[in-house]
Amino acid sequence: MLSGRKMRRLSRRTFLGGSALGGAAIRFGLPPLEAMFNSSGTAYAAANAAGRITESPMESRFLVWFNGNGIPERYWIPTETGTDFRITPCLSPLAPFRNDIHILSGLDNDIARVPGPGNDHHRSMSGLMTGVPFTGRGAGGPSIDQAIAAKIGGRSRFRSLQVGVCPESHGDSIQRNMSWAGKDRALPPELIPQNLFNRIFGIKDPAWVDRKKSVLDAVRESSTKLKADLGRKDQERLDDYLASIRDLERAIGSLPPEYSVVEEPEISGDMKDWPHIAKLQTELIVHAFASGQTRVASYMLTKCQSLTRMPWLGYTTLRHHDYTHHKADGPTGQRVLRDICRWHVQEFAYLLGRLKSIPEGEGTLLDNTCLLYLHEHAEANAHKNNGLIAIVAGHANQLVTGRHTETTGTTGDLYLTLANDVMQTGLDSFPNARRKLPGIV
Repeated sequence: MLSGRKMRRLSRRTFLGGSALGGAAIRFGLPPLEAMFNSSGTAYAAANAAGRITESPMESRFLVWFNGNGIPERYWIPTETGTDFRITPCLSPLAPFRNDIHILSGLDNDIARVPGPGNDHHRSMSGLMTGVPFTGRGAGGPSIDQAIAAKIGGRSRFRSLQVGVCPESHGDSIQRNMSWAGKDRALPPELIPQNLFNRIFGIKDPAWVDRKKSVLDAVRESSTKLKADLGRKDQERLDDYLASIRDLERAIGSLPPEYSVVEEPEISGDMKDWPHIAKLQTELIVHAFASGQTRVASYMLTKCQSLTRMPWLGYTTLRHHDYTHHKADGPTGQRVLRDICRWHVQEFAYLLGRLKSIPEGEGTLLDNTCLLYLHEHAEANAHKNNGLIAIVAGHANQLVTGRHTETTGTTGDLYLTLANDVMQTGLDSFPNARRKLPGIV
């Protein structure tokens, strides 16, 4: 606290504003600051009609994460249930977050077995995300992230954000997209970090693109004025936040030119450094969550029926989907799939770590977030769409964590439970939901 001065109260929706550069206004959402919370950790909302900053409950965030092709069940699913489950080889990156996750197995994607157009991946993906059969062109209805965003996303700058990593421009719309606004209405993920940065921070100035100046230049005056009204801890947190934006800006600005292009796998060989891109996209999502710019996001690390090559793992002979069928029942094939899935989980663990590192109120950003991790299949080689796995992570609204649960519910049962008991949306129904899943909250 500044001596001799009452610290200013801030709304969670306060932005740093700057002059327009290149025709685009600069708007930086602020990180969680002590000035945004009362002594009980309750956030201050926007000013009311009388101009007073009012208090409001902590806003929860929701993120659904997707990896394509399924899993090797023997290396992924714990054999023990309850709190004493052993971390499997695929889940080893989540060992530090054991008490922040709830592993679910046995979920049923029943809609994937409804006869209709497309292959097993098409039908499984539509059923997984929307609970409605594949139409032959796209998903049959809105995805779970969009059902939630329709209820809680209206008060944020972005109703939702869609983020991707591995472009993989092959295939049909249902393979390339996980978020759907409605029947056959895809919401494509932003695959290029430069573009996502521009969207979140609102700038497309040529001088920034050429790395001759920083986007922080546009908000330097307003951030200096704000800093003068903050306590010492908040001043340090604001400095750290702006420094992290600058570090991210430099990292994105140093990407090779070809990283801003989406190519067919046959052309580029898909040999880009996807772990590097994944972390940049994660940082941008964390910034958007921390600054209150959105409450809902989807993250598509790899596509449905993914064709990604993985040279960082030493696997360049085949693409991911090829490995799921090429001698996948043998020990060598299973070990390859184990290593691929462990990388997927490693990137998810990185996101959990970043959310857990950011203080918010009396806890952390992870304490106020619900994350849902999905695949379109269980055992990859068999295109199995029953016995699916999921991970629910975070602690929003008393999520149960630190355990493995075998369940018999549908994916829709899980979604409706999270939407209503955790995200408190009041969602009336979800297409393939029949009952509330016990043991989630």
